[in-house]
Amino acid sequence: GPDGEEIFADAHVALGHRRLGVIDRAGGAQPLPNAERSPWVVFNGEIYNHRLLRRELEGRGYQFRTMSDTEAILHAYEEFGPACLDRLEGMFAFAIYDCTSREVFIARDRLGKKPLFYATLGGALHFASEMKSFYQSPAWKGDLDPAALETYLTLGYILAPATIYRAVRKLEPGHWLLLKDGLVRTEKYWDVERFHDDGR
Repeated sequence: GPDGEEIFADAHVALGHRRLGVIDRAGGAQPLPNAERSPWVVFNGEIYNHRLLRRELEGRGYQFRTMSDTEAILHAYEEFGPACLDRLEGMFAFAIYDCTSREVFIARDRLGKKPLFYATLGGALHFASEMKSFYQSPAWKGDLDPAALETYLTLGYILAPATIYRAVRKLEPGHWLLLKDGLVRTEKYWDVERFHDDGR
């Protein structure tokens, strides 16, 4: 977005964010840390129930420094870990980096309204809301995936988690990704099990 651009980097991670300011335009700049500057979050989307979530977290002792829905995500993750996703209502793609554990947790909303791509390039995890961001990496090669191309020519689209590039994957809707001890793991946290049939 056009309203702000910030970067956080340490010896292990670099997080960048360009913001379209909607909620808390003055105080919601990202990457956003907690008060101890241990976990940091970057977030794209909107959490519709962030005020209710904020009240719950304040009741558990968390102090908020902004009015942003971004900070609600950060504290919810501190309190509940990956189970925070059960409490988030909205459209989102976010990443949280914990400086202490050096873990990166990435999640995408249930229906995939907000995009999120990831790739391991030169031994480092890259992620972004647009694939063109990867072009800036010095490890980018851009090899096409012939199977994905064949799928596109047959169906008119590419089946997730594949993309047109061999190294790049989509984080699927209702999934999270964890980078821990150099290993990347993805897991589904939500799925549509059945549609309501109005009792018929």
